[in-house]
Amino acid sequence: QVQLVESGGGSVQAGGSLRLSCIVSGRTFIYVTAWFRQAPGKEREFVAAINWSGGGTSYTDSVKGRFTISRDSAKNTVYLQMNSLKPEDTAVYYCAADRTSYRSTNYRNYDYWGQGTQVTVSS
Repeated sequence: QVQLVESGGGSVQAGGSLRLSCIVSGRTFIYVTAWFRQAPGKEREFVAAINWSGGGTSYTDSVKGRFTISRDSAKNTVYLQMNSLKPEDTAVYYCAADRTSYRSTNYRNYDYWGQGTQVTVSS
């Protein structure tokens, strides 16, 4: 059984940093893990994704150069380091996992989800 547990959210001022963590248990057949976010009244949005094998990554344009996704295979953990945070980054951040090797940006293609962690950036 695949389970994802996020942690690391919180409240920061604009320009600050946070690091989100996602522990992926039961990931024998999981090849991609991604971060999505959802702000109130908006659709869930792709943020970044990483392949467990090879470490290939993808980012949405609005976070390139500010966010970094990484993984620690020994700890079964994916991280999202978020720097230079902006108020528009405020959202609930979700970790998602998929059994294919394609880093999809469509949340409908992901089979497993965490419970989400709130990130609030004040101006």
